Amino acid sequence: MPLSASTTFRYTEQACSLPIELTPSPNDHSKKSGFLANQSNADSIRQPRPVSQVTRSHSARENLKSIVGALAIFLVLRVFLVEAYRIPSGSMIPTLLVGDWLFVNKAIYGAHIPFTSGSLPAFSQPRRGDVVVFVSPYQADEAARGNDPTPTLVKRLIGVPGDTVHMRDGVLYLNGIAQRQNYGASDASSVDAGNQTSPLFDWQKQAALRTSRFGPAPAQPTLDNWGPLVVPERHFFMMGDSRYNSKDSRYWGFVPRENVRGKPLFIYYSYNADDSDRPLPFLTDIRFSRIGHWIR
Repeated sequence: MPLSASTTFRYTEQACSLPIELTPSPNDHSKKSGFLANQSNADSIRQPRPVSQVTRSHSARENLKSIVGALAIFLVLRVFLVEAYRIPSGSMIPTLLVGDWLFVNKAIYGAHIPFTSGSLPAFSQPRRGDVVVFVSPYQADEAARGNDPTPTLVKRLIGVPGDTVHMRDGVLYLNGIAQRQNYGASDASSVDAGNQTSPLFDWQKQAALRTSRFGPAPAQPTLDNWGPLVVPERHFFMMGDSRYNSKDSRYWGFVPRENVRGKPLFIYYSYNADDSDRPLPFLTDIRFSRIGHWIR
């Protein structure tokens, strides 16, 4: 029977619609398994961390950077600009009292560079009458007691290089001119204290002028009678305002220029630390009238 065109179409459609089953070869199966395994590993590597974990890590880094930055700024300010000091003794009464806390300008005289003997350039040089913070010359007697032999002190600058200083009967002379005692503390015991001597005065016997227009130096220096002494180059002569209650250049000599650390600015806190009868005097016996007092 001859086939018509429609018959041919139906046959072909039926032939094409027969189900065909493909059996994968062993090689194809292993390739597919390997691909799936590699895809799984890649997905696990690219899988992002939880948002909360990323946020915590970022926050911790930012906090650490802030702390390090703040610490660096604090150290720069403390080392090169301003530092706080506490007054532990009465050697500068009435200018400074025991229990005064003050800020010190370290830049004005040239801030000391830590771990070196050098300093930054100074904005000003120490002048007569300035209250100065400095590192004491070596004190052998303090070392023998087990104390710090080079403590940081605050005194008034009396003599600069080239000045001649001496004292007679409790009156201080600078280059032959009597100086006003407008801040030195005085009491009834000062008369006996003025005749006091010390083995620590013996350095003056070698340094004092034997002959000068100011008269000879006393054979034995005392608190009220010593000198004349000429201040050497790049050194200063320091004394406390409370002349009979101050261990100063009369005892340990001239202060080298490189020992100067700064100039006190003002008192930012003060309390009665030496004779208060109140409990917790740093809270209950505050000297509010001294807070903000500029030091001169």
